[in-house]
Amino acid sequence: MASASCLCLAVLLALASAAAGQLSSTFYDTSCPNALSTIKSAVTTAVNNEPRMGASLLRMHFHDCFVDGCDASVLLNDTATFTGEQGAIPNKNSLRGFTVIDNIKAQVEAVCNQTVSCADILAVAARDSVVALGGPSWTVLLGRRDSTNASKSNAESDLPGPNFDLSNLTQLFANKNLNVTDLVALSGGHTIGQAQCRFFRDHIYNDTNINSTFASSLQGNCPRASGSGDANLAPLDAPSPTTFNNDYFNSLLSQKGLLHSDQELFNGGSADSTVRSFASSASAFSSAFTAAMVKMGNISPKTGSQGQIRLSCSKVN
Repeated sequence: MASASCLCLAVLLALASAAAGQLSSTFYDTSCPNALSTIKSAVTTAVNNEPRMGASLLRMHFHDCFVDGCDASVLLNDTATFTGEQGAIPNKNSLRGFTVIDNIKAQVEAVCNQTVSCADILAVAARDSVVALGGPSWTVLLGRRDSTNASKSNAESDLPGPNFDLSNLTQLFANKNLNVTDLVALSGGHTIGQAQCRFFRDHIYNDTNINSTFASSLQGNCPRASGSGDANLAPLDAPSPTTFNNDYFNSLLSQKGLLHSDQELFNGGSADSTVRSFASSASAFSSAFTAAMVKMGNISPKTGSQGQIRLSCSKVN
């Protein structure tokens, strides 16, 4: 009886582990040992060609994971009869890097046919982008499978907006089992990249918690009138927009956050002490950022027999 009980317990534990969708750092070691090196080489080339692409690939992974988990649903193209995540307000005409991912997928397929998921490619590409721009590395857990659908409505409800206040941000991240430290650390991804005028117009004209000289310097390239210069760009981290460091947090201390949601992290609220900590210690930021990226990468992954391994990242098989 005792041995039978032990056997039953072992089976239950195995089933529980499978149900939890455990990812592994060694997932492709046997099935596609050259997968990671292939992705890294392609990402490094893309970022060297255009440093801003590193931020774009990092953002795409974030936007993928926050909507129905890290399942590459964000990569599914809209069609005449289907509007998915790409057509959602937070993504439309702002997400970029799709051709880079398509190129990486083609290179990976040439090495290992229908083995490596687009979701895993996104996760690895985000890490390699950060490294290419001077940031820290981390061990990416692997084994995700790709979604066969995408939800516009979920993208519009689950992605943080540039005008969110700290309460909204904290709750949205908590919904994904990410705490305030994770929120501040992941927001630190804005140490690289640029944003469109339409996303920071309200902040530079209407908010009071912004350095007046900084606001004025942005207004010349971002007219007050909506629809005028909407796509004009400004760096999220003016001192070093193509170097991954902790300058972003020092900018927040000086009320020079580009987005309303950026400055909300340092505005007399519960995140202030974390911002100060990351501003004073690059290593503290790096440590928290890498930990948060691993947590984010483990949001509701599809594993086992769920989903599929797409042959083309932009459409289902």
